[in-house]
Amino acid sequence: MAKATRVAFGEALARLGATHENVVVLDGDLSCSTNTRKFSEQFPDRFIQLGIAEGNMVGVAAGLAMAGKVPFVSSFACFLAGRFEQIRMSVGYNNANVCLVGTHAGVGTGEDGYSQMGLEDVALMRSLPNMVVLQPADAVEAERATEFLADYVGPAYLRLTRQALPDIFDADYSFEFGKGIRLREGKDLVLVASGGVVANCLEAAELLAADGVEAGVVNIHTIKPLDEPLLREVASNSSRVMTVEDHGVIGGLGSAVVEALSEMPDVVVRRHGVLGYGESGTQVDLYARHMLDAAGIAEAARRFLVPDVEALATG
Repeated sequence: MAKATRVAFGEALARLGATHENVVVLDGDLSCSTNTRKFSEQFPDRFIQLGIAEGNMVGVAAGLAMAGKVPFVSSFACFLAGRFEQIRMSVGYNNANVCLVGTHAGVGTGEDGYSQMGLEDVALMRSLPNMVVLQPADAVEAERATEFLADYVGPAYLRLTRQALPDIFDADYSFEFGKGIRLREGKDLVLVASGGVVANCLEAAELLAADGVEAGVVNIHTIKPLDEPLLREVASNSSRVMTVEDHGVIGGLGSAVVEALSEMPDVVVRRHGVLGYGESGTQVDLYARHMLDAAGIAEAARRFLVPDVEALATG
């Protein structure tokens, strides 16, 4: 059943509270939106409400981590990105065992508009040397990623959606940190995606198949550290790679993939994501506007493949 990854995170966190006594949760007056409310109801003594003071919240979390606690810090992705200096110094520089959870990522946030959208957060978090960056593609993967982070030691960033996502994985799914997943094979093009657009890429591959284009799909749930061996392998089988993400095209998944494949001269990478700033609208309309729905992704892929398509048409 379709579910937002923020909801799955909240459910997993509440379960983990019973088995991980050192887990504490810090919130910036958004517990209903970030879905940490369930944890607060079950473990009120381990839930700390800091109010609309996210910089202070990050500092408190770093201190708790230094005292042996495992803090989960939850807020909208844009608000955490806006406190980058505190994250850089208190969490990153101190190598504090803090998990930052940014919800409402990307234009998928919808009607709340750009002021509430995290579109630069991956770029910022990736820039910190010891920060890992995770972005699950559905609810099951979000639960598994949360479970992993409860035992992981070190700075981490978990990026989650406001909107519900279609199911991709079943209950038996096993999360492997740092390992991308081939969801579909294809020799003409590989769509490398993360988060809320992965399911759309699978649908886009079906649309491309109707045109005779074999498009592979790779799910990158761990943006950092990136699964470079897998990317090099799929790129060697298909010299055209198109990254797809609900994030700005600068500094996110696309930039990470370009960096990883920069020494493969025969590989062409196209970054497909959000150009410019977000705006207010429904999630469906905004995904269509930014060509992040299945039809838009398929059309972007066709434009990327234009030289090859023309060659095929002329024999």
